[in-house]
Amino acid sequence: MYDSFEELEEAIKDCKKCKLCNNRNNIVLGCGRKDTKVMFIGEGPGADEDIQGIPFVGKAGKLMNMAFEALEIDREEVYIANVVKCRPPNNRNPEKDEQEACLDYLRSQVMLIKPKIIVLLGSIALKTILGEEYSITSSRGKWVEKKGIFYMPTFHPAALLRDESKKLDFYNDLKEVKEKMNNI
Repeated sequence: MYDSFEELEEAIKDCKKCKLCNNRNNIVLGCGRKDTKVMFIGEGPGADEDIQGIPFVGKAGKLMNMAFEALEIDREEVYIANVVKCRPPNNRNPEKDEQEACLDYLRSQVMLIKPKIIVLLGSIALKTILGEEYSITSSRGKWVEKKGIFYMPTFHPAALLRDESKKLDFYNDLKEVKEKMNNI
């Protein structure tokens, strides 16, 4: 674990813990407020994120931003990260060894930020953080509390691009997050 974001950024800048380092343009650590009570965790950077070095700036990020705007969630007031910090080729799901290679970085982010709420965007984030026994279809929209942190599993915004019927569920899940944000 790292004691500061400076230590974490220094440790990750030349990371070669897994094969994802071979094709990356940028490591995408995270963005937003580092003293927030709300953290969003996705699975991994896409092409736009790899180029810009910022999570959720592509099509899925734009969709998430629209939900944020509608719910008056200020993107700058939350922290956004991913399980893996480098883009998997062709936007495939990160493999287990790639997820494990980045786990200390993600744990350090959570320890340094100390969020009260963590929104788990999609199955990869859900299973990495809460365990393999969870499934996104049965868990989404249901609060899980562990060690004083409230987790809200929901669909990954990229899933909404493939299946528009999930948009209302995603919006309602973020609405629940907004309500809890206001009460914590």
